[in-house]
Amino acid sequence: MSTVESELREELTDAFATADYPVKNQMGLVPALPSGPSTSFEAGGESWTAMELATKLSSRADFPYDSVDALVDDVIAGLKDEDEL
Repeated sequence: MSTVESELREELTDAFATADYPVKNQMGLVPALPSGPSTSFEAGGESWTAMELATKLSSRADFPYDSVDALVDDVIAGLKDEDEL
């Protein structure tokens, strides 16, 4: 795992850990974010808002998510598929 991936994984996990799992859709994640959809995540000189991630990964999302780890795994995989990580 690269340093960038590790940093991003940690940020995402911290942000989404307080969501009420199982999360049935993207809107179920919003209350966990400190700045709502405009919450940003930064790693390796790249930055994504929660809204940007939701838009980029909406076709890959596999709701419901039972855990933060499953959610973060899918976000990371999606960014890799998009060549953004």
